[in-house]
Amino acid sequence: MTIRVLIADDQQMVRTGFRMIIDSQPDLEVVGEAADGAEAVELARRLRPDVCLFDIRMPKMDGLAATRLLAGPDVAEPLRVVIVTTFDMDEYVYGALRGGAAGFLLKDSGPALLVEAVRAAANGEALVSPSITVRLLENLAKPPVAAASPPGEPLTERELDVVRLVARGRTNEEIAAELFVSLSTVKTHLGSVQRKLSARNRVEVAAWAWESGLAR
Repeated sequence: MTIRVLIADDQQMVRTGFRMIIDSQPDLEVVGEAADGAEAVELARRLRPDVCLFDIRMPKMDGLAATRLLAGPDVAEPLRVVIVTTFDMDEYVYGALRGGAAGFLLKDSGPALLVEAVRAAANGEALVSPSITVRLLENLAKPPVAAASPPGEPLTERELDVVRLVARGRTNEEIAAELFVSLSTVKTHLGSVQRKLSARNRVEVAAWAWESGLAR
């Protein structure tokens, strides 16, 4: 099955570079390009791509606003959006994740990580640049800007273990290896965690962990 990708960036060279990387993969295909946020939203709603790659700073509408319109909590049929940007400011990262983004990458992360992020998003997972994850974890020592909402019901110790590893950017396979459990067990725990937290994906689980201080 081919993963259909939409690229939105105001720089033609960036769009061309991303297209070359994506189209070089046998299971990925670029189905559209947009030079501004408004066009990105229109194309995304019309083409319904599997994954959208959005820059943050774009004319007419920025990537964060476009992400909220396509993947936000109030969207009935959300799309999967990965933010790929030069700007790794914390407010952008949190804004993207809370707005429903399924990943956050820096443009200098390299082709391999870009492809991995697209595949992760298409599979319902998420990927955040390791350098960003490390900085966010370091910032946990600072007072949180807002308290995290308590879960609908308490998480078990094993579920908390899974949440901590998700917050550190681990994949399901890596979590299974670290906890010495099967991949299906990890998926079961993660599904239970998402239900208890009313989180739609692992990015929202990670954001909750950061806000709760569980990832220290």
